[in-house]
Amino acid sequence: MSMHRTAQLPRARGSGRYSHPVSILPGFHAANRTFFARDVLDVAPELLGCVLQRTDGDGTVSIRITEVEAYAGERDPGAHAYRGKTNRNKTMFGPAGHIYCYFTYGMHHAINLVAAQPGQPYGCLIRAGDVIEGAELARTRREKKPRKKSLPELRLASGPGCVAQCFAADLTNDGDDLFDGQWQFLLPDDHATVAHVTGPRVGLSGPGGDGAVFPWRYWVKEAPSVSTYRPGRLPSSTPRPPRTGQSGNVV
Repeated sequence: MSMHRTAQLPRARGSGRYSHPVSILPGFHAANRTFFARDVLDVAPELLGCVLQRTDGDGTVSIRITEVEAYAGERDPGAHAYRGKTNRNKTMFGPAGHIYCYFTYGMHHAINLVAAQPGQPYGCLIRAGDVIEGAELARTRREKKPRKKSLPELRLASGPGCVAQCFAADLTNDGDDLFDGQWQFLLPDDHATVAHVTGPRVGLSGPGGDGAVFPWRYWVKEAPSVSTYRPGRLPSSTPRPPRTGQSGNVV
């Protein structure tokens, strides 16, 4: 017998899609918008250990977050919104608790959760997590192309593109509301900031990639799902930091 609490959510506004009954995992409760309506540097580390969940016509996938990055708009040269509002990033300028989904590197989608107040284009990139519900559905979405070996379950959602694939998220989900539709964000009943590590964000060059100034990547130490660190492109004469997912400052 399932121990999940279920609820029927209303039709997602503006999406043309109907929501489906969603489950509240044992030991968790639904967050509210106030949780996200804070400075992104306060929100980001508190996402670790929380669960992002989507329920659609195919079923439910729930991912417990193990790695995030914070982006702080006009005060952050690594952010999409650093130079202002565009049609691509306009969701970031809206209310907290919405999904900013974008297409990157010509092949992947990525999911950001909007934080702070309207007009402050701040958000948290979901980089990795553990699939704790709907693993087979997530695997089907991740393994559409033939593979020599099946993906280990703890690597299904390792990397932002993989997270988006597990949720079948694409540009049609840009602007989705975490509190009205197919998505839910769940906090542990005993929610507290988990022990984590901080360091430079992945793949950023220039000032935004300086980990001494912007150590805004947060991850659960030794979590197998955490993605591998990759520095941004630097001049050939500049020494590169190591490619690893496990170096940084312990918090």
